[in-house]
Amino acid sequence: MTVHFIGAGPGAADLITLRGRDLIAACPVCLYAGSLVPEGILDHCPEGARIINTARLSLDEIMEEIAAAHTAGHDVARIHSGDLSIWSAMGEQLRRLRDLGIPYDVTPGVPSFAAAAATLASELTLPGVVQSVVLTRTSGRATAMPEGETLANFAATGATLAIHLSVHVLARVVDELTPHYGADCPVAVVWRASWPDERVVRATLGTLQTAIGDEMQRTALILVGHAIGAQDFDESRLYAGDYDRRFRPVGTAPRFPEET
Repeated sequence: MTVHFIGAGPGAADLITLRGRDLIAACPVCLYAGSLVPEGILDHCPEGARIINTARLSLDEIMEEIAAAHTAGHDVARIHSGDLSIWSAMGEQLRRLRDLGIPYDVTPGVPSFAAAAATLASELTLPGVVQSVVLTRTSGRATAMPEGETLANFAATGATLAIHLSVHVLARVVDELTPHYGADCPVAVVWRASWPDERVVRATLGTLQTAIGDEMQRTALILVGHAIGAQDFDESRLYAGDYDRRFRPVGTAPRFPEET
């Protein structure tokens, strides 16, 4: 018996890995985060599967369901939205499973920031503009931010910021970022990335609050940085005709000569 933690992706039911789909299809028990995982994902569950929406369950209750499946010898598909490596509450579940001696594995999923960037058709790292992406959030009731992990500190680096779970404090986000990026810095807010009712607002830090108003709540991602929609940037040396690389030796004395 194994508990399979599966990242279901950002929202579109077909943005799940083949491995994740096949694991769900093989598990007689499925626990899913119903507030964020689309119901289309559940179409992969086998006929007769025990399907449990964990949105209203406590951690203790979730573990009771998993322990009961373990006793019965049933594999469990534990489905979370996005990718499990960030803000998934997976860590606390794994810790309890280790204490109980219950086997588990983890299958990654498409994260929401990647889905939002795809919607924008935007590369978040551009040569000569920015080469780092910071995934962050603001403090919330469930989890406070550690000291030092502030928007201002991250903004000081000039990195592209993917700010999660923070559209409800938009005014604060704008106030903290504007001194570092400038009021003309491009911003995009993507609400429910990849879902059928996805919405996008493009603006600048100076115009964002007016552009959004009170429209978007909860599952909106804020992308901030000079790479958003940029057109004036260097081309990568990787594909330059005179760039000597292992798979395309160039010049009379290439670093990686072609094998004869």
